[in-house]
Amino acid sequence: MKIRSWDLNLKIRLGGETLFNLLYWMYFPFITIYFSQALGKHIAGILMTVPPLISMFGSIIGGYLADKLGRRPVMLLGVSIQTIMFVSFAVSDHIWISYISFIGIGLGGALYGPASSAMVADLTPPHERKQIFATFVTANNIGAVLGPALGAFLFFHYRSTLLWVCALVMFLYSIAIYLKIHESMPNYDQKRLEVKSFRNAFKEEWSGYGTIFRDKAFLLYILGGALSVITIMQLDLYLAIYVTNYVPTQDLIHWNNLRISLSSNEILGWILGLNGLLFVIFVIPITKWLSHWTDRNVFILSAFLAGLGIFLFGFTTNIWILFVLTIIFTFGEIVRAPVLDNFIAEYAPEHARGKYMGASRLQFSIGRFLAPITVFLSEWISPIGVFSIMLLFACLSALSYIKLYKIVDHSKTAKIKPEIPDFNP
Repeated sequence: MKIRSWDLNLKIRLGGETLFNLLYWMYFPFITIYFSQALGKHIAGILMTVPPLISMFGSIIGGYLADKLGRRPVMLLGVSIQTIMFVSFAVSDHIWISYISFIGIGLGGALYGPASSAMVADLTPPHERKQIFATFVTANNIGAVLGPALGAFLFFHYRSTLLWVCALVMFLYSIAIYLKIHESMPNYDQKRLEVKSFRNAFKEEWSGYGTIFRDKAFLLYILGGALSVITIMQLDLYLAIYVTNYVPTQDLIHWNNLRISLSSNEILGWILGLNGLLFVIFVIPITKWLSHWTDRNVFILSAFLAGLGIFLFGFTTNIWILFVLTIIFTFGEIVRAPVLDNFIAEYAPEHARGKYMGASRLQFSIGRFLAPITVFLSEWISPIGVFSIMLLFACLSALSYIKLYKIVDHSKTAKIKPEIPDFNP
């Protein structure tokens, strides 16, 4: 499916989210350094555990609002909050106001996410969803490749200007959403006319989420995803420590009089850059190549490649072998990206798609919250022991997905759909 044939909603979102993600990666990788310089590493480390929790609750609320108010209003709310918080961050001369602004930016993004994903599912036929989700993943990772290189200079020398540009982009994007994006929620006009007391609405929605979290298959999906996220997040956590502490300075190229050497920090930078570059280049063609694979097999392949790649890092310090292992690890990360939201789009009932999209983001919040455990364990365990734990997480993730699809396949055979109260009259 070519981009020019997309619905206008998707075209606007692709452009807006691509530009914002470029700016996002100009400041996000350096936020911890910024707060640690002002407050100390210990306090900054504690403070950085809060954003995943905020994202977790924000995603649940965003999913609820996306099914109650519609996709467009919630997206507009999320972007507006981000705009205001960027302005606050840009003008702030107090570290705690900056921190609250940073939290607010994360909250706005958490509210926006479920509605955005639900809109993609609303507007695309099932056979095209993976490819479209892959295109959005590619756009997001263009920022991940270019952003840190630009932000390493801009954030520390022109931080206020960078944040003002982020605020301006979000403001213009909010105008585009307001003027050009139309509502995509099924039966929106009918749901908009429903009038209920707050008490009844709250009880109804709480019951809906209660049913979601009693859904064994969905919980296995969250568990498998969280375990995968713990493994994948190590690229920015323990692997960074391993490379800087154990990988020596060595030659990248040594031929005749040409010699290029890289320090451990530079090797880490090349690994991270290679990871992002592979995402941008290969996520769409790999998604197309695996289009005939079932989501089950893609999830299992992802866990296998990511777990094997990260585990083998512990056996070498050679720069070229490290690059090969980065490719294996990254392909494990790539293949799962488009099928994450595709699973929810196919599994969730149409009237509860926003709630499921919001609840599915718990896997990222839980995974990011638990991922730093490897850093703490590295104080007492050797590198090969830590990498073995990562492999264990990947294997448990694969087992969770195997169990998940046994339940899903059985349900399809028995013609049983996910149980959730239908909120339509």
